[in-house]
Amino acid sequence: MTKIKIITDSTAYITKEYAEKENVTVVPLNYILGDEIGKEPFPGHFRDFFEKLKTTKLFPSTSQPSAGDFFEAFNQAFEEGYESIVAILLSSKLSGTYNSAVLAKNMLDNKRITIIDSLNAAANLKFLVEEAVNMTKDGKNPEEIESHLNKIKKRMHVYLTTDTLEYLSRGGRLSAVQATVGNILNIKPLIELRDGELKLLEKVRGKNKAISAIIEKVPEKVEKIGICHVLDEEYAEKMKLALQEKFPHITITIDELGPVIGSHLGPKGIGICFY
Repeated sequence: MTKIKIITDSTAYITKEYAEKENVTVVPLNYILGDEIGKEPFPGHFRDFFEKLKTTKLFPSTSQPSAGDFFEAFNQAFEEGYESIVAILLSSKLSGTYNSAVLAKNMLDNKRITIIDSLNAAANLKFLVEEAVNMTKDGKNPEEIESHLNKIKKRMHVYLTTDTLEYLSRGGRLSAVQATVGNILNIKPLIELRDGELKLLEKVRGKNKAISAIIEKVPEKVEKIGICHVLDEEYAEKMKLALQEKFPHITITIDELGPVIGSHLGPKGIGICFY
């Protein structure tokens, strides 16, 4: 059986415990907020960043891992005795992370490295990583893993909303005037990740209506659901109860969003990933 190393990036937001247990390597993206420069940490270590984001008018800049970061991760995997590598990464339409990995593969000129553009982020990226890990345990080869994940990712959906429009404004996706008027009117955007890109789907009045509209998007034949949030555990639990009532036989997870994805939504941003 081929010994396969699974690699992903920090926007899968898998826990450190899971990464260590399953020997998954997580290559972090980077962020800069004012004078703070850091690598995106594991879930459980995001609060300080978002508390700082709430108290400043600055907006963080983010950057993909370098080709050197992936070169090091790939080399280390081979040195540890892995025969092949499957890297499953953040949508290439949201970040240059995928391109950095491809560049590192070309530098190594190694055909034993498979790089998959997930066209997704957050819980959906995590779901793909989990599928890959399980497939390696079942003795599947990299070609089989790649084929399976490419089929699943086409059935994946992400819907998000925000508690305030301020952070979309700070990130340049809305003007300050639009954000101010929208907040006064209690407008909440419904944002969809479609074809690897974030797109505004519609606008509704009030967070409860936005959450209800998101839940309505989930089809009856859903297989997996992940609730993603930024410092909003209470609302995430309410959302989980509503979803469990509708889908009693589906396992529903709750995941934190970190600086790279969560900054665009801001604190109390929330959404779901599913396929």
